Amino acid sequence: MSEKQKGYPSDVSDEEWSFCVNYLTLMREVAPQREYPLRQVFNALRYLIRVGGAWRMLPNDLPPWQMVYQQTQRWIKAGCFGAMAHDLRAIFRMALERKADPSAVILDSRTVRPPRRVVRGRALTGIRNARGPRCISRWIHWVICWRWP
Repeated sequence: MSEKQKGYPSDVSDEEWSFCVNYLTLMREVAPQREYPLRQVFNALRYLIRVGGAWRMLPNDLPPWQMVYQQTQRWIKAGCFGAMAHDLRAIFRMALERKADPSAVILDSRTVRPPRRVVRGRALTGIRNARGPRCISRWIHWVICWRWP
């Protein structure tokens, strides 16, 4: 980002990016098909989640919405956010002087399988977030929008 161009409040800090980049890099940074830096794409996703708009409402100074959407789908399919959530949870637990992995887990039918709802004849599974794109579940929303304390 140039010195004249001011970022958004949702942009990832250098410290946060140093943690995230290891999870989000699916191919080399210098790959010929990469048009936009990975950090810009992640910042666009964070902006979209924080603001709560539609994909097509991304500002023009961010990468195109199609690019952000496609990369987000790749990250979801590769399990990047799940791995990041697991490690963040462990870091936060250790910061509270607790074991990295919880010693007990309560499983019930709601945690094992998400509820199934029907809206206008379509079956929907999983959790929809009130803010942000529909394909982003709550835990992905948490992973994308966390901040270092």
